[in-house]
Amino acid sequence: MELLKANDRVTYMTDLDKCHKKMEEKGYTDQFQAAEGGGLKSVNNDKVYSPAEVKVVNFFRFEGISDPDDMSILYVIETSDGRKGTLVDAYGLYADDNIGQFMVEVEDIQKKVTKK
Repeated sequence: MELLKANDRVTYMTDLDKCHKKMEEKGYTDQFQAAEGGGLKSVNNDKVYSPAEVKVVNFFRFEGISDPDDMSILYVIETSDGRKGTLVDAYGLYADDNIGQFMVEVEDIQKKVTKK
């Protein structure tokens, strides 16, 4: 499944909400969060995944227009058992340390870039 097309970039890359909705339209409907004790938890089925079971197929960073402290990152995730979804975290001062540590341990992180 193609995540990005050249003409998609302008329409949703500038806004977290629009980008998140676009990823849901592309089939990334599960939501993930940091699990207590480590791991990444699927909100939809409560399964906890280790870093080895997670592939970050893309990620997007956003900064609030009026507030530089309003910074976030959207991870687009696929798991070893076929679940597809997203994880939203702050970055910078307000980042979740548990998510940051988890992402350091994920070996398969990709950034898809579109060509104009």
